[in-house]
Amino acid sequence: MSSLEDFASHFFVTGEPMIYMADVAIVLVTLGIIFTLTFLKKWKWLWREWITTVDHKKIGIMYLICALLMFFRGGMDALLMRTQLALPDLKFLDPQHYDEIFTTHGTIMILFMAMPFIFSVFNIAVPLQIGARDVAFPYLNAVSFWLFFFGAMLFNLSFVIGGSPDAGWISYPPLTELGFDPGPGENYYLLAISISGIGSIATGINFIVTILKMRAPGMSLMKMPLFSWSVLSASIVVIFAFPALTIALALLLFDRLFGTHFFTMTHGGSPMMFVNLFWLWGHPEVYIVVLPAFGIYSEVVAAFSKKRVFGYASMVTSLMIIAVINYLVWAHHFFIMGAGAGVNTYFAIASMIIAIPTGVKIFNWLFTMYRGKIQFTLPMLWTIAFIPCFAIGGSTGVMLATVPADYQEHNSYFMIAHFHNVLIGGTVFGLIAGMYYWWPKMFGHKLNHTLGVWAFWLFQIGFYVCFFPQYVLGFMGMTRRVFTYSANAGWTSLNFISSIGAYAMGLGFIFIVVQVLYSIKHGERDTTGDAWGVGRTLEWAIPSPAPHYNFAHTPEVRDRDEFWYMKERGESLAELNKTKVFKPIHMPKNSAKPFMMSLFFFISGFGFVFTWYVIGFAGLIGVFVCMWLRSQDQHTDYYIPVDEIKKTEASYGRYIGEVIGK
Repeated sequence: MSSLEDFASHFFVTGEPMIYMADVAIVLVTLGIIFTLTFLKKWKWLWREWITTVDHKKIGIMYLICALLMFFRGGMDALLMRTQLALPDLKFLDPQHYDEIFTTHGTIMILFMAMPFIFSVFNIAVPLQIGARDVAFPYLNAVSFWLFFFGAMLFNLSFVIGGSPDAGWISYPPLTELGFDPGPGENYYLLAISISGIGSIATGINFIVTILKMRAPGMSLMKMPLFSWSVLSASIVVIFAFPALTIALALLLFDRLFGTHFFTMTHGGSPMMFVNLFWLWGHPEVYIVVLPAFGIYSEVVAAFSKKRVFGYASMVTSLMIIAVINYLVWAHHFFIMGAGAGVNTYFAIASMIIAIPTGVKIFNWLFTMYRGKIQFTLPMLWTIAFIPCFAIGGSTGVMLATVPADYQEHNSYFMIAHFHNVLIGGTVFGLIAGMYYWWPKMFGHKLNHTLGVWAFWLFQIGFYVCFFPQYVLGFMGMTRRVFTYSANAGWTSLNFISSIGAYAMGLGFIFIVVQVLYSIKHGERDTTGDAWGVGRTLEWAIPSPAPHYNFAHTPEVRDRDEFWYMKERGESLAELNKTKVFKPIHMPKNSAKPFMMSLFFFISGFGFVFTWYVIGFAGLIGVFVCMWLRSQDQHTDYYIPVDEIKKTEASYGRYIGEVIGK
């Protein structure tokens, strides 16, 4: 009995009131979900419509839900940190708990919030924009989502079972080698990111092939919407950057599980090899999440200024230049680690050069708005807010790229403020703008404008109140990852102000949640497909939400902003239902194997976290069995009958001919 109690005391995280509260919350939420699904008899619906789906639109919605949940989790971590730092010498968190929280905050926000958020908009918008019926590999798309999902589950499980990672989101050895970090927390980090990373690489491949091979007839690359261009450039970065991270994590995992010494200096390894591999992925990762946001801004600015994007060719060129140069700047993250003057000079210049194509796009968006008939909708508000915020982030980035200055600013709160300026101002603002913009296409209704404006201003004011004092704190010598400070340091008032700003941002997020819940019942319904009335690209030419086959007839593209000019010519895709003969539509079948395969990855990862190798290898066997079963599948697709297409089109009011069985 005592051995069982000893096992349980180590297996479950204990001793923290917040952990017990989280335990209770997890149990209650789980019971609530089970009760609701059982009461409403929705288990079969959940399995058939969502868990086994390969429909890109539903996968996009599932990515979005996960991203918002992870936004909440990462945001709570941030509020806990800001509470601890609001006043000097607080004992709200102990040092170990603070270490764990800043580690999970960074990891979740970048890998389990920003990544699924961008994959959400990839899935929701790209196939519709290019006139495709789905992505190139729908089955692989489902595998990618479930690998992300179970990777995120594994990472978050560390909060209540075994203990969270505590070495920062960068996880440098030797601190993360087994001798200095013996618990399961670091194993959680390595395995969870590796599992979700496989899905990310697959998503990159999927969207490159989708964009290059599945565009509608007539849509040459230079007639493609800018958002799809941004997804293409980001996907190229994904497939070249993520393998570096995968290798770094695998080698560190081998060090921890199997006693190798890839990063153990006293046994011939090199911790700097990990640092280089990590940042070979780490800096491109910034562009992986910000390039799609640039595409969103381009769509939103053009739509709500009622103008074509200014300098389309230069925008495309800038996106692709960034997709290349971003690989050449990684060492600016560790100027102080002793590289020679020549190396530092090269990376400093490369880091400054990449600001040029970024600046080009800023001017393009401004010139697009110039003399435009601007509508201040929610997507446009977040887009306009992005421009000054990102400009500040870019300017402070150039300061950090200046080697002598970086020696003073490195690892200070100046850098914290800088990358939040870039990642929140660049990526989060863009993804929220994209969420508002395409929400009607996903759910058939708009989100409430008034609540959205409240959320916008609370978040914006909170953002500047939170992060601007941190620039000053950095100059005053406050370094990152300190869990407390002395009252004599002179940092109290600025930290207190910064914490108030963080809470205002949290309040803004709550307003978004309220806005979503309110709008489910009261939101303005879209009956036209062109919810904003200013749509320029093909996704607005079909009903909202889009039918599962997307297009009853494949459109033929003649202009870059095809739908805009279609409206000017008095045409619509619904007209094709009168003039063209309906044909059966070829579609992929749903499958449970992506879910099952990813579940086995989760089981395997959980086993290796605790070095329970039998479970670890059993999970891997399950993965290979799923792959083998997939290879034996003979019936992976089907055709939607013509009558079903006509019936669906008729339900949207886009077909008035004869429908059998209507």
